[in-house]
Amino acid sequence: MPGPLKVATPVDGDTYAGILQFYAEHMQFLDERAAQEWADGFTEDGVFEQNVKPEPWRGRSVIAERMRAGMERLAGRDVQRRHWFGMVACDRRSDDTVVTRYYAQVIETPRGGPATTYLSTTGEDVLVLRDGTCVLREPVVSH
Repeated sequence: MPGPLKVATPVDGDTYAGILQFYAEHMQFLDERAAQEWADGFTEDGVFEQNVKPEPWRGRSVIAERMRAGMERLAGRDVQRRHWFGMVACDRRSDDTVVTRYYAQVIETPRGGPATTYLSTTGEDVLVLRDGTCVLREPVVSH
């Protein structure tokens, strides 16, 4: 993962608020194990990449399928995960494209047990702005 995002063209306040709202809703779908709704936050040809996976997931349908399988494995462990994003930097690249970089924590709580930090990551995403909303085209998560 490259260093900090050098913001050459910041987004306006309304766009920034919309991006934060998108991330809040998107991660809550993930935390509630709603794989299809989470995958719907990607463009049809979106690519989801994690540096700990051998290959990126390509296409919304593959992203949904692979996340659904991961959620089923997690359900067998009887834990709840919560994703927390912060320090979101946004750089407008065109009228409809914004690159973001952020820190994310994944907190895991087993039933009846204490919450622990499962992961601390950085992310760098390419977002497409459409009709006042966002969709992910190329998120890269680095563990």
